[in-house]
Amino acid sequence: MDMSFYTAAVGAQQQQRRLNVHGNNIANVNTNGFAAKRPSFIALMNDFMTGAEEAELPRGTGSFMIGADTSFRRSATPETGRSLDYAIEGDGFFALWDPTTGEYSYTRDGSFTMSSFQRQVPPLEGGGEEMAEPEMETVWYLSDGMGRFVLSDEGRLIEVGDPEVKLPIGVFDFINTNGMLSTVDNRFIPIEKNGPVQQGAGKLLQGCLQVSNTDLANEMVKVIESQRSFSYALKMVQTSDEITTTVNGLR
Repeated sequence: MDMSFYTAAVGAQQQQRRLNVHGNNIANVNTNGFAAKRPSFIALMNDFMTGAEEAELPRGTGSFMIGADTSFRRSATPETGRSLDYAIEGDGFFALWDPTTGEYSYTRDGSFTMSSFQRQVPPLEGGGEEMAEPEMETVWYLSDGMGRFVLSDEGRLIEVGDPEVKLPIGVFDFINTNGMLSTVDNRFIPIEKNGPVQQGAGKLLQGCLQVSNTDLANEMVKVIESQRSFSYALKMVQTSDEITTTVNGLR
């Protein structure tokens, strides 16, 4: 089989993956704090190697999308008038802690709310015998509304008394933000190469939200490029098949 057949087939498959990335960016153009993704490609070596979909590919198989890097390019932070909305002017992330899993994650989406939490009331000194059942009280902590609590600049939960008062929300950052794992609910989890977490230099803004940094015009152009490349790759598959058919007919 002509190698152009394999090169075109892999090219069409990778353009489909690229289209999925840009389509997801467009779908999140109105998602607060969303960070757009940028597909990254490498040229497959002219050798037998593991390529697309973990299948061994023959020589001359074109390019392969190794992943989609996250662009933390700054975007606008319009005012919302809601006291529990926060944005970061500059670099940095909000830190979230999930009490059910113990997972720490980071986000630029500051559309927070209050979540109730039951804690035991400490006994009074000199109060005599301990009660049979501990007394519980309800406190309100700053949350992302999905069961995760927002951390302060000291890494503690933030108790909300008066929502109108500016809360001590922490701004955290990393030496290198490239390669952070993107997970659900617009959150990111650092990996080893990001380095240890540190205090961020960004300024905390109350009553504001960061909008998506998706450039709609650029994404539409990339979608058209992907569609055209996909159609050209399929045309190349068809042409390669016709050449092979012609050669086989000469025997």
